[in-house]
Parts: sequence; structure tokens; C-alpha cells
Amino acid sequence: MTKVLVLYYSSYGHIEQMADAVAEGARSAGAEVDIRRVPETAPQAVVEGAHFKTDTAHPLIEGPHVLANYDAIIVGTPTRFGRMASQMASFWDTAGGVWMSGALHGKVGGAFTSTATQHGGQETTLFSVITNLLHFGLTIVGLDYGHQAQMGVDEVLGGAPYGATTVAGGDGSRQPSAIDLAGARYQGKRIAETAAKLSA
Repeated sequence: MTKVLVLYYSSYGHIEQMADAVAEGARSAGAEVDIRRVPETAPQAVVEGAHFKTDTAHPLIEGPHVLANYDAIIVGTPTRFGRMASQMASFWDTAGGVWMSGALHGKVGGAFTSTATQHGGQETTLFSVITNLLHFGLTIVGLDYGHQAQMGVDEVLGGAPYGATTVAGGDGSRQPSAIDLAGARYQGKRIAETAAKLSA
């Protein structure tokens, strides 16, 4: 059975919701899926002052060494000024041994993100994740236009060919829409299907 890791960081719960949807999609393709989060690196005073969401059903990842156990790795992070959050970057910065071993060569990867606004850096954030994954040797699967709902213009939408996205609003009050979550499920399914084909 194909094994998929959904690895995420979420400050306010938007990416956590997207991670659950990505996992649903991967499971619908027959994959065994683990959802893990990376550690919080912000000082406790910042976490409390910014009212980060600290309750979650998902455990922390045990360390970068477990990445090698998966056929596909799907990474979710909010944007921080047009790039991945430092919490996610810090995790990958500790994975030099995995990179050196080549343990992820030929595996499948993908990215998903959230931003405050439609033009708040969704695509550059996705590329900051994708760049890392390419360095580790992963084959990237984005959100292709088989998910046609991302092409609508009648409402605020996430979605890019590079990965599933959502728009949180400047105060974080907008939650992922049905279309955003459908995109996440679609990408998760496509990644699981691709990983199954490559490992067959």
C-alpha cells in the first residue's frame, strides 16, 4: 500500500483544515496516510499574543528521519511574506542527513498553502516549498486543471496549478471554502495515485 505523509504547520487552523482534506483525497486513492505537524518555533509570548491555535488532533513529526518511510510527502504551510513559514523551513533545515542519503529520490511531493489575500504570495510560497522538495529529489505533482472549480471568478477562491490554496482574510476569519477543500482533496488523490504508479 502507498504510504503518504501530510506534513504541515498551521498558526490559525486554515492549513490544518486543508491538511485533513489533502489526507482525505489521498485515502480515497487507497493510500495509507499519516498527518503530522512540525514543531512551533515562535516564542510562547508570541504564540499567546497572536492567539495561535494550539489545540490539534495531529501529533508532531518524530524527526526528519521518518520522511524516508513514505512514498509521497505533501507539505502545507501558511505564507510569511511570500515564502513558507519559518517553522516549516526550520524543520527542513534539520533534514540534511536525509538529503545526503538520497532517501527521498524518486518519491512524490506536493505543496499547499494559505494567505491573507488573493495576492498575498500564494504562488511564491508554493514555490518555496517545491524548491526544497526538488532539492531532496522528489517528483512534484501540483493542482492540475482537472480541478476546474479553481478557475471560477464569481467568488474569492484559492487554487493554483502549483498546489491547493485558500485565502484566510486579513484577520483570519475566512475559512477554507468548499472549493478550496475540494482542491486539496483532488491534489491529495492525484499525488497518491502518482506515487502508486511510480512504486508499482
